[in-house]
Amino acid sequence: MKTLELPQTDLTASDVIVGLMRINDMSDEDIRSLYTASRDAGVTMFDHAAVYGGWHGCEERFGAAVTLSSSERAAIQLQTKVGIRPTDHGAYFDFSYEHILSSVEESLAALRTDYIDVLLLHRPDALVEPEEVAKAFDELHAAGKVHHFGVSNHTPGQVELLKKFVTRPLAFNQVQLSITHANVITQGLAANMGGLDQSIDRDNDILNYSRLHDITPQAWSPFQKGFFDGVFLGDREQYAELNDVLEELASAHGVTPTGIAVAWITRHPAHFQVVLGTTNPQRVRDSAAGSDVELSREEWYRVLTAAGHTVP
Repeated sequence: MKTLELPQTDLTASDVIVGLMRINDMSDEDIRSLYTASRDAGVTMFDHAAVYGGWHGCEERFGAAVTLSSSERAAIQLQTKVGIRPTDHGAYFDFSYEHILSSVEESLAALRTDYIDVLLLHRPDALVEPEEVAKAFDELHAAGKVHHFGVSNHTPGQVELLKKFVTRPLAFNQVQLSITHANVITQGLAANMGGLDQSIDRDNDILNYSRLHDITPQAWSPFQKGFFDGVFLGDREQYAELNDVLEELASAHGVTPTGIAVAWITRHPAHFQVVLGTTNPQRVRDSAAGSDVELSREEWYRVLTAAGHTVP
């Protein structure tokens, strides 16, 4: 599997990340099997969030199931997210100084670790006060509890507002991206084309902003059709042509269609990390194999158009 030297950090990490939002109901043995398969496939980075599995539930399950020696802990990167607070009436966002600090302390305890490699702000908080975020980040970094910081699903303007006060580099932005949910990429192909839905800028050009400012984009839901609408892999009712192309390219490159779906994202020169949501060790292996595939420009654009996107 390819590894990336991540800008604005001292980290070298796999370009495939295993996301652990679905492990809450898994046995210790199954969590360990998932972890072992991931490491054997070359994965070094594991993604959590305080809100996954109930309050710190998935972090707690991971920490209880996976015992990390000091050398193994140093060989991986643990990433978690802060800011979404569940209630009986739904959820709300909280980027306050007090909540960031308390949530990180709870994440450290749940994960049974002394430090978090990467902390992300989990979606934008409309009531954010950047001074409070800056104060929390500075204290966490000075104490050695968090080494690197970033955001998720933030627009360039929201990042710039944070940067007015936050002194620590914001080195990551985790955004939704798959072959079929690809507006972050495809909008730029159809810019200035009136009447075409693809030309609508829904994110204020996150992708080019990230490339200009050395922010590593992370792609979540890499196999989802839309917003948790199910996977496009094997969906011949809605995406027959796409699946035909994926199978053809998979055969040509000696991987699976899953691998080609990963390779399509990692081929982009923005150097995305791909955040898997699977609990299936074989899908992790298939995804890792795709990381090593270098699609040609023709192949990449063929996948794009087979998914229904316009190349003017």
